[in-house]
Amino acid sequence: MEMRAVYAACLAELMEKDRHVVILDADLGKASGTLSLRKKFPEQSFDCGVAEQNMASIAAGLSSYGFKPWIESFTPFATRRICDQMAISISYAKRNVKIVGTDPGIAAELNGGTHMSMEDIGVVRSIPGMVIFEPVDEVQLRAAMPVLNDYDGPVYVRLFRKEQPVVFPENYQFDLFKADVMKEGRDLSIFVSGMMTKDVLDAAEELKAEGIDAEVINVHTIKPIDRETVIASARKTGAVLTVENHNVIGGLQSAVLEALAEEKIPVCAVGVQDRFGEVGKLPYLRKAVGLTKENILATAKKAVSLK
Repeated sequence: MEMRAVYAACLAELMEKDRHVVILDADLGKASGTLSLRKKFPEQSFDCGVAEQNMASIAAGLSSYGFKPWIESFTPFATRRICDQMAISISYAKRNVKIVGTDPGIAAELNGGTHMSMEDIGVVRSIPGMVIFEPVDEVQLRAAMPVLNDYDGPVYVRLFRKEQPVVFPENYQFDLFKADVMKEGRDLSIFVSGMMTKDVLDAAEELKAEGIDAEVINVHTIKPIDRETVIASARKTGAVLTVENHNVIGGLQSAVLEALAEEKIPVCAVGVQDRFGEVGKLPYLRKAVGLTKENILATAKKAVSLK
């Protein structure tokens, strides 16, 4: 299933059980996959028009009356555009609002640079009290949705809209604040988020064939990062690689570096190198910004060589 279809199905289950769960979108119900919820839950669904700042403020107000709002828009408009509302009306006011940014980073594809947010994690990480979550596949998203809904506080969700390869087993146990060790290793720790996870798992198999035993850890919650797991893995292997569909400034690499600030361990990164996006399909964009398996392999070997 497409990730947005899984998201909408999970929301429907939550809204069915609890009338306080409401959804607000910025005239993007079709794009986000939630258009059908307006007909099924007309008293719990609100189209706020192309006015994300108002949408965020309305959600904060609904939260103050006991509702559990989920708001959604394309990633740059769910972060950069509502940054002040997120900071003051939502996080500072301790409002229970879930903010969903769809198609992060190069996933925006043909919508181009204006809709291609490479810095959204950096923006949200700087706001006190915000939790940042990025699902990998439909299994993880299904497991996470009720947990996120029950969490009392603001959460930003980076949601890839289309289909993603499944990497987690059906019996996967989700912990919002614990990173998932997907493969144990002794030579290199690879910390990865979101859509890059399958690429890293594939790369780890190729590295193994070349004599490099990589540990692969999916960091689904980038703030607060699971410092315990990050530090333990880095100390065990002695070398670190971060892989993310985000600017190398302010995202997963920055969070890992902060956790390892007192450790003398080399850290290399595969990510967007401080640039804006452009129009293109995923295969082209991956090459343009360096989010390829070939770059993961080369940078992994560089990290090991620095030990």
